Amino acid sequence: MKNFFTFVPLIALCLSLVSDENSTSHLETIVLGSGCFWGAEKGYEALEGVEDAVSGYADGYGIKPTYREITKYTNKYKRNNFAEVVKVTFNKEIISLRSLLEHYYESHDPTQLNRQGNDIGTQYRSTILYTKASQKKVIDETTDEFQKLLNDEGYGEIQTLIKSLDKFYDAEEYHQDYIKKNPNGYCPDHSTGVAFNKIEIPKIDNSLLLSGKYVLVIDSQDYCPYCEKFKNDVANNYQGSIPMVYRTAIELDGLSIQTPTWATPTIVFLENGAELFSYQGYMEPELFYKALGKFKLGNSEAYDVAFNQGTDSRFCKEYQIFKNTPDGVFIDKLSGAPLFDTRDRFVSRSGWLSFTAPVPNATYELPDNSY
Repeated sequence: MKNFFTFVPLIALCLSLVSDENSTSHLETIVLGSGCFWGAEKGYEALEGVEDAVSGYADGYGIKPTYREITKYTNKYKRNNFAEVVKVTFNKEIISLRSLLEHYYESHDPTQLNRQGNDIGTQYRSTILYTKASQKKVIDETTDEFQKLLNDEGYGEIQTLIKSLDKFYDAEEYHQDYIKKNPNGYCPDHSTGVAFNKIEIPKIDNSLLLSGKYVLVIDSQDYCPYCEKFKNDVANNYQGSIPMVYRTAIELDGLSIQTPTWATPTIVFLENGAELFSYQGYMEPELFYKALGKFKLGNSEAYDVAFNQGTDSRFCKEYQIFKNTPDGVFIDKLSGAPLFDTRDRFVSRSGWLSFTAPVPNATYELPDNSY
C-alpha cells in the first residue's frame, strides 16, 4: 500500500507535464527586427493567429540592453549594439511561419543597412532571430524568394541578418503597446511595395489634382490606428468645399510632394498638384481646421477672426454681402456645417449680422473678455 500511494502522485505529475506540453504545442516564437519596434509590434498584433508581440532588444553584447544605452551616439554605430526587435508568439495552426515572414518582409525595406527611413543606427538593422532550428529552412526559402521579387523591381541585396536567438530582453514598459498609449502619433511605413502575392492595382489617375486646391490624406496600405482615428474625428464629418482625397504612398504619381511619405496619416495641402504645406501624423480637429483655414482663407480678415480672436469691423464687406441674402442657411466656409438660418436673422443696426439663435447644436459659446 505504501508503494501504491507514493506511485500515484508520480503518475499525476507525468500526466500534468504531458498535458501542459500539449496545450502549448501549437505556439511558436520568433524574434524579428525591422527598424523601430513601435510600429512593428502593432503590425504583428493585428495579424490573426498572433498571440503576443513584445518589444525588446536582442543580438548584442557589451552594451546595456536599454533604450537609453542603445540610442547613445557612442553606441548607435557599433556592430555589437543591440537591435530593436519584437518577440512574436504565434499559433502555427492559424498563421504559418511563412505567412508571418511574408508580412515581415513586406512591411519594411530589408535592403537598407542599419536604418529604416530616417531612423539610422545599428539598433535599427533588419534581423531575423529564430528560436528553433526547423525555422531556418523556412526563413531561407522565404528570403530567397523575396530577393528575386526585389530584383525584379530594381532593388538591391537583402541586408537582413539571420541567426539563432541568444537572449531576448524586454524593452521598458513605456515601449510596450506604444502606439496604443500615444494616440496622437503616426504609423511608420517603410515598405517597398514589393509583395509575395502581388495584386494588380489599377493605376490611380491624379490629373484632377493638378488643378485647384485639395486636401490629400496619405493613408496606410495596412491597418493604422492613427489613420482610423483621423477618419473618425475629422474626415467622416468633413463637408468643406475643398475636396478631401485619399492616396497611399505608392499612388502619388504626377504630384509634387516634398514631405517624406512613410508616416501615416500625412495630411498634405495641395494646390495645382504641388504641396504647400503638410502635417505628419494624427491631426486633431482644431489643428486641422486651423491649417485648412490658412489654406483656404490665407492672411485675410476672415482667417484673423476665425483663428486669431480677431473681430470683423462694423459694416464690413462681409456684412454688406450677406445682410440681404435670400432665405436659406449660412454654411461655415471650412467645415461645411450649417450655422445660422435666415429665418432667425434680425436687423440690429449694429453693423454685424445678427440672429436670434443658431442652428440647434451647431455652435458653442466662448466668453471673450479681452476688451
